[in-house]
Amino acid sequence: MKKVILPVVLLAVMAFGVVKSTLTDAEREFAVKELTKSHDHFLNTLEGLNEAQLNYKITDDSWSIAECAEHIAISENMIFGMLQGTLANEPDPSKRGEVKVSDEGLIAMIEDRSNKVKTSEPFEPSGKYGSFEETVEEFKTRRNEHIEYVKSTQDDLRNRYQQLPFGTVDAYQILLFMSGHTERHIKQMEEVMDDEDFPMD
Repeated sequence: MKKVILPVVLLAVMAFGVVKSTLTDAEREFAVKELTKSHDHFLNTLEGLNEAQLNYKITDDSWSIAECAEHIAISENMIFGMLQGTLANEPDPSKRGEVKVSDEGLIAMIEDRSNKVKTSEPFEPSGKYGSFEETVEEFKTRRNEHIEYVKSTQDDLRNRYQQLPFGTVDAYQILLFMSGHTERHIKQMEEVMDDEDFPMD
């Protein structure tokens, strides 16, 4: 009987060894912290702003705070869709070496507004959510869904990848990119608010 049990146990151990790698508790905690922090910063920045303030533009071709908020909401869906796209591929640990940027380095790079990048048309604000209030609700709903995803997912996010203009990132880093992108455009909102002609009431 023991001779039968031993191979079965060995097979189970071997099978467990090739099961997809899931996020560590520390990785989950870090991503949830970043996503929650940028969610809260977004809402706090917008709190109490009136219509004139939301729609004020520094120049005719710059974005208003309301347009920045819509861009953030659009990007929340599009960036998470990018992550979902990586799940169509099998995990490939052999490509880990292609990921050159650290998690912290990625966030810092995305948040840095000294390097301005023109967004592509699908990410441009166009009033797609209707009102400003509906735009904010869209962001809140999606961000909360994404935080819950991080808390519970068993997907192997470290061994799936996405090629971005600056290099390869893994699927976990796409989540950090999403949070850093939110912070980047909150800074843009703050630049609008700091303009000398920004309406004060």
